Amino acid sequence: MDEGSLLTERFEEHRSHLRAVSYRMLGSLAEADDAVQEAWLRLRRSDVSEVENLGGWLTTVVSRVCLNMLRSRETRREDSLDAYAARPTHPADAAVVGREDTVDPEQEAVMADSVGLALLVVLDTLTPAERLAFVLHDLFAVSFDEIAPLLGKSSAATRQLASRARRRVKGAPLVAEGADLARRRRVVEAFLAATRGGHFDDLVSLLHPDVVLRADKAVGPTPRPLVVTGAVTVATGAMAAMQRARATQPALVDGTVGLAMAPLGRLFLVLRFTIEDGLITGIDVVAEPERLAGLELAVLD
Repeated sequence: MDEGSLLTERFEEHRSHLRAVSYRMLGSLAEADDAVQEAWLRLRRSDVSEVENLGGWLTTVVSRVCLNMLRSRETRREDSLDAYAARPTHPADAAVVGREDTVDPEQEAVMADSVGLALLVVLDTLTPAERLAFVLHDLFAVSFDEIAPLLGKSSAATRQLASRARRRVKGAPLVAEGADLARRRRVVEAFLAATRGGHFDDLVSLLHPDVVLRADKAVGPTPRPLVVTGAVTVATGAMAAMQRARATQPALVDGTVGLAMAPLGRLFLVLRFTIEDGLITGIDVVAEPERLAGLELAVLD
C-alpha cells in the first residue's frame, strides 16, 4: 500500500468520530462535513510521521476548525435567516411554521434525534469557547489540559467555561412549577406529536376554544406582530408545520416546558405556552433575536 492510500485509510478510521465531534460543535451536518473535510486537507499537507496519537491530533485540528466556524457564524446566521424565511399563505401558518431549511430534513432530523435537538439548541446559546470546552470535555472526555491551548486559556479558566456551559445545559425548572411541570410537559409533547403526525382533531382537543397565539413580527409575512385566535385557526396553522416540526423539540424555556425549533441545529424560534386546566390557552412564538437571546433555555431530563 502506498503512502497516500495508507494515510487515507488511517483518516477513515477516525472519520465517524470527527464527524460526531464536529456535529455537536456546529449542530449542522453540512458544516460538520465541511469541518471534517478541512481536517483531511490539513492532514494531507502535514507531516504526521512522528505523531503517535493520530486520533487526538485530528480531534485537535477539527476542533480548531469548528471554533473558527463558530466565531464567524454571527454574520452567516443573519444571512441564513433570509434563506430560511418561509412564505406562508395563511397568517396562522406563518406563526407556527417558522423558517424553511435547505438541507435534507430527514437526514438532519435523524442526526438531531440521535444527539438530542434540545441539547443542540442550548449549545447554540453558548459562546464558542464555552461550547468547545463543554463538548470536548463533557461529551468526549478530552482533558482540560488538552483543551486549554485551543482556546489560549489556562486549564483552570477552561474548566470554568465548561462549568458555566454545564449549568446552562442543565438549567432548573421554576420552583413554582413543582409537580405541575410533568403535566405541562405531557401537554406540550402532545401538541408536538399531533403537529408532527398531522392529527388535526387531536391538536384541536389540546387547545382552548379561545386560544390566542401571538408571534413576533420576525415570524410572519407582515412587518407587524401576528395575533391568531381560536382553536381551529391555530390548529390549521400548525398543520402546515408538519415537516418543520421535525426540527422542533421540548426544552426548558425560562424554567418551564416549551418548544424550541432549530433547523440545522441553530435556535431560530421558541414557542412558550400558557396552560390552564390541561388546555393550551396561549402560545407565544418568539423569533426576534433580541428576545431569543433573553430566554433561559435548558435540556429537559
